[in-house]
Amino acid sequence: AAPLWESKKQSFVGMLTITDFINILHRYYKSPMVQIYELEEHKIETWRELYLQETFKPLVNISPDASLFDAVYSLIKNKIHRLPVIDPISGNALYILTHKRILKFLQLFMSDMPKPGFMKQNLDELGIGTYHNIAFIHPDTPIIKALNIFVERRISALPVVDESGKVVDIYSKFDVINLAAEKTYNNLDITVTQALQHRSQYFEGVVKCSKLETLETIVDRIVRAEVHRLVVVNEADSIVGIISLSDILQALILTPAGAKQKETETE
Repeated sequence: AAPLWESKKQSFVGMLTITDFINILHRYYKSPMVQIYELEEHKIETWRELYLQETFKPLVNISPDASLFDAVYSLIKNKIHRLPVIDPISGNALYILTHKRILKFLQLFMSDMPKPGFMKQNLDELGIGTYHNIAFIHPDTPIIKALNIFVERRISALPVVDESGKVVDIYSKFDVINLAAEKTYNNLDITVTQALQHRSQYFEGVVKCSKLETLETIVDRIVRAEVHRLVVVNEADSIVGIISLSDILQALILTPAGAKQKETETE
């Protein structure tokens, strides 16, 4: 992701993310026989003008002297994954805060502090995560269908489930960037399995958990694995739900502080 600077306004006006790339593919892809010339010819400015006809959201940002609580609240309330920290005087973008960085900070630098009692409770007791209407795909699902689900359901990852109902992989928005890197976005009828063959060799598999594991265990696992979500499975390795970084930050920071519970989020 990168902040977008508009020279006319002399200010940052938005963020360019993988979601923008997915929206372009979703909008223009017809078939493997039709080249997506627009993708290579469009300027960012042109795309934003087209896209913003349908939806406009001003850039959400925060100042360097804002509290960590304010940052978490802003991320979750606005349902965003990246929060630019902008100097109010110079207008420069100093950092980009993410759920992952905040949770890692909490885990690393607050490990010696007394932990609240709810950290020893399990997911089932706390009711953390999404357990209804979970979107998923199969190994033979075409990539274009996965992209359509990303756009229509506004989610950022899709568990890959085999014919027996077992979770065997996960396809996330981050994986879509491989289509751009290898310029293979003109054939989105290939299967998810074929697309994932180009994934980084460092992928260690789907990171899973059980509803009976404690929040403390969950936080440790998601931070160590450096992932954005855990797939909640049962004893048969079938999908039960999804627990995201925003779910965890909501439980750790906002709920104890009495902040309003966020709407159900599946990202």
